[in-house]
Amino acid sequence: MRVYVVMMLQFIIWSGFTFIEWLSKHDQLIYKVIMFFIFFYLAFLIGHKVTKSSKKTLFITTLSLVIYTSLHFTLEHFIH
Repeated sequence: MRVYVVMMLQFIIWSGFTFIEWLSKHDQLIYKVIMFFIFFYLAFLIGHKVTKSSKKTLFITTLSLVIYTSLHFTLEHFIH
C-alpha cells in the first residue's frame, strides 16, 4: 500500500512539474534542468518519508518518472 501512495504522490509532483514547465516555456534549458532536479529531489524526499528505504524510493521514483513520461508523450501524440 505504501508503494501505491508514493506512486500517486509522485504522479502529482510530476504533473506539477509539467504545469510549471508549461508556464516557463520561454526559459532557458539550464533553468528547466535545474527545476527538474528540484522536483526529482522533492519526489525522492516524499517517497523516502513514506517508505523509509533509499533503494526502494529510488526505484519507485525512477519508475514513476518513466511511467509518467511515457503516458505524457503518448497522450500528447494522440491529442495533436
